[in-house]
Amino acid sequence: MLAATRVATSLEKPRPLPGAASGSNDKRRKTLLACGIGSSFLYAAMILGIRYEGYSLISQVPSELTAIGAPTQQLWARLGAIYTLLVAAFGWGIWGSGRNRALRIVGALILAYASLGLLWPFAPMHQREVLAAGGGTLSDTMHVALGGVTVFLMFLAIGFGATAFGKRFRVYSIASIIVLLAFGGLTFLEAPHLEANLSTPWIGLWERINIGVFLLWVVVLATMLWRTGSAQVAIAEGGTS
Repeated sequence: MLAATRVATSLEKPRPLPGAASGSNDKRRKTLLACGIGSSFLYAAMILGIRYEGYSLISQVPSELTAIGAPTQQLWARLGAIYTLLVAAFGWGIWGSGRNRALRIVGALILAYASLGLLWPFAPMHQREVLAAGGGTLSDTMHVALGGVTVFLMFLAIGFGATAFGKRFRVYSIASIIVLLAFGGLTFLEAPHLEANLSTPWIGLWERINIGVFLLWVVVLATMLWRTGSAQVAIAEGGTS
């Protein structure tokens, strides 16, 4: 959290807007925002710490940890439920911090993103060997579709969030989108090899970088909202939004 605070500080020197929450409401709002920070740390621990014998963080995607028959499937499901609750709480916290339309949209998008967590348990992928043998089912199709919707919501949240603060946060958000596009493209190039059970030497790294970019953005956003009490409108160091 200290590192994220430094990032947020370097992006803006915010001032609270008039009417920022106070007292018990402010404590509740900050607790909800802290859930966003906690969700990012939890998911980072999941994608970096959970593995089974023979699993590679570099060449295998996190979804393979949740695949049907994977020894880590149940552990991921339990921790994933906690992550979903934390993200949902964060979405409410953003909504409560909103003093402009963009931030309220971000809150709604984060809530929609969290709601997908209710569907993921019903859409696990099969392991590579099964997919290569033609054993894919509707569950695999749903898995890919949910992945696409998840990424779309991430882009939207960052895009609308970019307008909630000043110039530096907007530049940071745009840079995050560029990185997501770059490493998302690299992941997409290797994806067909996964389904064919061929070598995917870097796909796990590319996808974890992408996930990490979004998790960091969540932490920075939560930290800035925690410090300001609400989003700033057209306030930026050295200029306007």
